Amino acid sequence: MNRPATIGDLRKKGYKVQTVKDELRANLIRKISNKEELFPGIIGFEKTVIPAIVNAILAKHHIILLGLRGQAKSRIVRQLPSLLDEYVPVVKGSEINDNPFNPVSKYAVDMVNQCGDATPIEWLHRDQRYGEKLATPDVTIADLIGDIDPIKAASQRLHYAHEGAIHFGIVPRTNRGIFAINELPDLQPRIQVGLFNILEEKDIQIRGFNVRIPMDIMVVFTANPEDYTNRGNIITPLKDRIDSQIMTHYPRSLEDAIKITEQEAHVSRDGREIRIPRFFKEIVEQVAFEARKSEFVDQKSGVSARLTISAMENLVSNAERRAIQIGEEVVVPRVCDLPHVLPGLTGKIELVFEGEQEGAVKVSKALVGKAVRETFKRYFPDPLRKRPRNVQDPQGGRQTQEDPEYGKIVQWFESGSKTEISDDMSLAAYTKELDKVKGLRETTKRNMPGVEEKYELPSVMEFVLDALHQNSKIAKDEADHVTSYKDLVGSIFAGRDGGFEDD
Repeated sequence: MNRPATIGDLRKKGYKVQTVKDELRANLIRKISNKEELFPGIIGFEKTVIPAIVNAILAKHHIILLGLRGQAKSRIVRQLPSLLDEYVPVVKGSEINDNPFNPVSKYAVDMVNQCGDATPIEWLHRDQRYGEKLATPDVTIADLIGDIDPIKAASQRLHYAHEGAIHFGIVPRTNRGIFAINELPDLQPRIQVGLFNILEEKDIQIRGFNVRIPMDIMVVFTANPEDYTNRGNIITPLKDRIDSQIMTHYPRSLEDAIKITEQEAHVSRDGREIRIPRFFKEIVEQVAFEARKSEFVDQKSGVSARLTISAMENLVSNAERRAIQIGEEVVVPRVCDLPHVLPGLTGKIELVFEGEQEGAVKVSKALVGKAVRETFKRYFPDPLRKRPRNVQDPQGGRQTQEDPEYGKIVQWFESGSKTEISDDMSLAAYTKELDKVKGLRETTKRNMPGVEEKYELPSVMEFVLDALHQNSKIAKDEADHVTSYKDLVGSIFAGRDGGFEDD
């Protein structure tokens, strides 16, 4: 595409330069009118956060996104440039992207005064109009706004009071674009003061220069509420100058949480077929939901969506490792793989004092156990709900009580039988071991009809056994990656009952 190369050509084309906020507003209105997706990949904010952002842009506001870690704040901010025009004209060689029709830097003003309509211009892509800075205690005003550059002054033989000796910081270099500051409370208060003029008067002043340079910029901040007390604060005058404060949140439904993990997790593995039964996806997401209400987890710190992403990746990786070792092409997770998700959990939950006393591993195991228990209830009758039926005892003719749903399974273990499952068993051996449990296959198929028989049904069968353990119907021991399910009473007398207990 042939674009104008000089200011004169640009003027002949009738090009009109808009401010950044007007540009964002116009493109947003066009996208909404055309029913285009505004923020691709942002899930669960359709009725909450996104409408608030749309309102702020329509109102031409500076914005702060306030929320706990792992709530897609940075991802949203980095998608805002998609609302800018694809290309805009700037004075060629300008450090601060000067508007050809209204230059503000000394370089651009001198260039236009000297060349007039022959002043060369260049076209800046929207990706080059976005600047971002992570707020850290060592950030200076020079980093953000600018300073006197002695090398520049010496090489060009300029007096230090000359405007040409200025080295512009990242904010003015993002002029006519969007500038983002992540983790705003970490910025020292005296540095936050330096942002006042940008937000209110829309200009900058460097090292006491009398000249003020007007800025055309939209500023977006992100912050974690917990940082207000732990590491810093947003000073009140700056908060007052930020037009819209928008609260983000974690997924509010299991469906949204599953979609996020499916979108982000690395689960495709070198051509092997990956089959993840639905209940595994629910267990992984339920772990995060349980953590976000656990008394052992620091709720002020939050539980990032990255927890479930890492957990799912570890779950699939252990199933993949097994498939590689035994030479199978279909990768299907098993419940015995769940202990291997713990490395993805322990580093991502902040514990309160009581949780520290218990230990991160024990708390994580308890969270997984709760998740198994809650997920099981969505597919199977609650093992703790009383619904016995009377059956005739063939020995003494007495009436006994039997659970019609899980009675055969529990009685099989009560008879002294047990089953042992290792996470490196072949599919055939795994299925054979589970089929030893009387009534297990029938109960599983009755409550989850339509499950794929060969690869997925065995995993569901183990899911039933683990859920019965979580509901204190049978016992489970774990040692050296071998899981044993056995009679609960016998295990209590033996003094052993491992697994994902909720202590």
